[in-house]
Amino acid sequence: MKTGAKLPDVTFHTRVRDDSIDGPNPFRWEDKTTADYFAGKRVILFSLPGAFTPTCSTYQLPGFENNYEAFKAKGIDEIYCMSVNDSFVMNKWATDQGLKNVKVIPDGSGEFTRKMGMLVDKANLGFGMRSWRYAAIINDGVVEAWFEEPGLMDNCPEDPYGVSSPENLMKHLEEAQQPEMA
Repeated sequence: MKTGAKLPDVTFHTRVRDDSIDGPNPFRWEDKTTADYFAGKRVILFSLPGAFTPTCSTYQLPGFENNYEAFKAKGIDEIYCMSVNDSFVMNKWATDQGLKNVKVIPDGSGEFTRKMGMLVDKANLGFGMRSWRYAAIINDGVVEAWFEEPGLMDNCPEDPYGVSSPENLMKHLEEAQQPEMA
């Protein structure tokens, strides 16, 4: 569906650790752009409804984190997890999950998610506007492969998961490396 599409130009407002800052919160604001994350790299981007939620915290994020080296061996430079959560929440979730490899991208206002056509209302869960669950392989800012969960809609009564799983992306990468049969 979105294969071949160029990613939207967005500025993300992030908080980064700065050891020159004293006190209990040694972080500063740093704006990063779509190009900062995606230009000149082949990456996996996966987006999910919310940090600290069950499927995201139990399966999807740990699955990408635990298989980071296997993805690198398949030609992936970075793995990014995005959610319509602010930088404070995403950083805390990354710490809570013990992330060493996957990097989080806060889409606090949902601008990137909206421009990707993936912003949905999850008021039925008390979330408000959030991302539909999807994953993509991005090559230099262009969607190489797209993995969207079925049933995209506002206030979906289900939380489908499988198409955007790390296992499914790995299967895709392995099949893409198979020599063609004559």
